[in-house]
Amino acid sequence: MLVVIGRIGRAHGVRGDVTVDVRTDEPERRFAPGSSVVCGDGTLTVASARPHSGRFIVKFQEVADRTAAEALRGSVLEARIDPDELPDEEDVFYDRQLIGLDAVTEAGAPIGVVTDVVHLPAHDTLAIDASGREVLVPFVAALVPEVDLDGGRVVVVDVPGLLDPDTAEVSRPEGA
Repeated sequence: MLVVIGRIGRAHGVRGDVTVDVRTDEPERRFAPGSSVVCGDGTLTVASARPHSGRFIVKFQEVADRTAAEALRGSVLEARIDPDELPDEEDVFYDRQLIGLDAVTEAGAPIGVVTDVVHLPAHDTLAIDASGREVLVPFVAALVPEVDLDGGRVVVVDVPGLLDPDTAEVSRPEGA
């Protein structure tokens, strides 16, 4: 199975290095020297990689100079992953494990189905299709206390306004 692990940004220097906007929690593993990544219809081999200003600087063996590096700008990088592979850490999940799970309240009432995991700077967010309406739920323990992969569900705390905007608590200015 192919999993997106990054997107190539601009060239870095004149020797063919590129910046990579990382889309994986395991960049040191996915961009380890000698590893292969899928780029379009081809495969690239990582020669070296290092963190730099929130991104990675990666040198691929097949990219000889700045011109070749610029030609790859915007390309999506993917890794071949064994579908049974799981993260090493407890309470860490791959996006593919979460997408398709049923979302339910703590009382067991159905909310919808997880359709995507949105990676934001502060935290990841679950996109849930709630009867045709998209609900975004921050993927933090206070709001998603339970992920049951075997049971095919995530439990979401029904905080006023989170699942139904009409139930949000609204503060009003004094005298209003």
